[in-house]
Amino acid sequence: MATEEQIKAEIGGVDASRLSSLIERIERLEEEKRGIQGDIRDIFAEAKSAGFDVKAMRTILKLRKMNAADRDEQEVVVETYRKALDF
Repeated sequence: MATEEQIKAEIGGVDASRLSSLIERIERLEEEKRGIQGDIRDIFAEAKSAGFDVKAMRTILKLRKMNAADRDEQEVVVETYRKALDF
């Protein structure tokens, strides 16, 4: 027979204590993420003040995340579109 604590811990088939633990972990990581995002903004501000083109840096970061085949495919598509639009 289930104890009152077991019944409270599992409401509607949901393990409330496990759910609470997961939510709290996500909240801590979200807080860390906000801090890291602030650090990244600071680095971009530093780059901009040093004369670097931040938009170009963001493009480079995006491209570096892609594998070589996807990057090559994107470059071909962009070049095809540029030629089609004659610019």
